[in-house]
Amino acid sequence: MPEVGNLPLPAKLLQRGISDMVRISDARMSGTAYGTVVLHVAPEAASGGSLALVENGDVIDLNVGERRLHLDVSEAEIERRHAMWHPPAPPADRGYYKLYYEHVMQADRGVDLDFLVGGSGVGVPRESH
Repeated sequence: MPEVGNLPLPAKLLQRGISDMVRISDARMSGTAYGTVVLHVAPEAASGGSLALVENGDVIDLNVGERRLHLDVSEAEIERRHAMWHPPAPPADRGYYKLYYEHVMQADRGVDLDFLVGGSGVGVPRESH
């Protein structure tokens, strides 16, 4: 999973004195952000997940206690947007990028190659760090 979740506050909000906002991403990050951040949203936008269908002005309901994230848009509107959505082109015709694009599972399933699931299980023989 690429680390592309550096989500700074937009300058126009900082200029208005807003110093924090909820940021929602299907990426990962390792300590490069601050404030309220929701990560690893799945399915990711590139796969047609809900983040791909969000438009300016949409209301997103976040309830951390209930672990719920909801795009407050009617089912009919979601279907309309999804029908207009097109997946991004594969980044390459061959090699690792093609394998990644076609076979890496979503964050909630471990971001593993789908064809390796169930095919391993060998323990780590020593401390690996």
